[in-house]
Amino acid sequence: MKYAIIDIETTGGSPRTEKITEIAIFIHDGKQVVDEFTTLINPERYIPPFITALTGISNEMVAHAPKFYEVAKEIVLRTEDAIFVAHNAPFDYGFVKEEFKNLGFDFQRKTLDTVRLSRKLIPGHASYSLGNICKDLGIQINGRHRAAGDALATVKLFEILLQKNGAFTQATDPEKYRQLKGIDSSAHRQLLEKLPDATGVYYLFDQDQQLIYIGKSVNIRSRVAQHLRNMGGKKVLEMRQRIADVSFELTGSELVALLLESDEIKKHKPIYNRLQRRSLFQYGLFTEYNTSGYITFSLKRISTQSGLPIASYVNMDEAKNHFSGLIERFELCQKLCGLYESEGACFHHGVGLCHGACMQLESNQSYNHRAKELIASFEFASPDFLLLDKGRTKTEKAVIRIKNGKYLGFGFADTEFLTEPDQLADSVKPKADNRDVQQIIRSYIRQGKYQQIILSDKTVFPSGRPYNQFIKKEKQ
Repeated sequence: MKYAIIDIETTGGSPRTEKITEIAIFIHDGKQVVDEFTTLINPERYIPPFITALTGISNEMVAHAPKFYEVAKEIVLRTEDAIFVAHNAPFDYGFVKEEFKNLGFDFQRKTLDTVRLSRKLIPGHASYSLGNICKDLGIQINGRHRAAGDALATVKLFEILLQKNGAFTQATDPEKYRQLKGIDSSAHRQLLEKLPDATGVYYLFDQDQQLIYIGKSVNIRSRVAQHLRNMGGKKVLEMRQRIADVSFELTGSELVALLLESDEIKKHKPIYNRLQRRSLFQYGLFTEYNTSGYITFSLKRISTQSGLPIASYVNMDEAKNHFSGLIERFELCQKLCGLYESEGACFHHGVGLCHGACMQLESNQSYNHRAKELIASFEFASPDFLLLDKGRTKTEKAVIRIKNGKYLGFGFADTEFLTEPDQLADSVKPKADNRDVQQIIRSYIRQGKYQQIILSDKTVFPSGRPYNQFIKKEKQ
């Protein structure tokens, strides 16, 4: 048996937002260390001072170190056919897996956590942190909170556990273990084995290969596992009992997954999608004129009787938080916007943020001008653009096309070879435009979650800022 005993240092605690700064790998054949690899890694981001104080790794130290992609092949080759061993393995494995995911590579290794194994084989210790358990066992750590020092200490702990256990216990992927928990059927467990920890759309079939449900997730395997667990209401349990097969389509982009899911549900109308009548956007912002000629707004649940909202939200908290900011930005009246009830003036009038429309001190023409600006802020700032988002591989981008304000569809383009807007647009496959996809796209734009927007004149807007707000600022 081959073991890769690994320790990493990072810029912080979350693999989704932080990066690796150092990695050490000691290859163990069950008797001794037979190979080792240690290197600093340039995380391509700032290392906070408290992390430098803890690890001793500074921004200057990693400035000329290799980036992760430059050592990725080395890590793959050294850990191939090996069990990934670490003290608190979910942490180290999670970071390494996420780094590879960002490169478009699905890094899969069986793992073994020396924390869990220590609790099992040498019980009774007050703490099983690496520092404390090594102190209790007389293991000296030369270089605490440095990858090589901590990894070598884990090697010595690992060898003690080997002696305690004789033949080693079976290693597992901790994420897969979590996903399989509560799933009793061996057939359902086998279904999960073929599913990826990746973003896309999944399709559930019964034993007659009838499509019964379509869903999307940023982690297909984890989401399908939820469907297969022994929990939920009557309809959930009924569907779980009927699941006999599953297929999937990767999208990379969560936005494309939402668009594809919406299109596929409308096309196939699976029975359990119809029964649940679920919608991503439960609440909407609606508008009308009151008897005095003022434009009024209201936030309420979307229904077949409520008409078409000018904006949609996942929940009421999101709706109120966003709309409150808009009220201040456009200097509108809280009463006319449905967020303040009183016989007299609204609170904002008292502090000078409302011009008095609630008391008819401001004319409806003046007030409605700003209200119409708010309504216009939900429209696409340009009728023709390409929205680029994460693809299924490192060099690929998802491309969503809007022309004359209408959604034309999405596709995928390898941006190593296709860079011109016309080339990117040619990758788009036609899809139906409807209210649901318009709401999905507008929501993503409003949150600034896209990677790039390219206008017809080739102007590029980067990620991280809501498109309409960016345009407004540029025009001021």
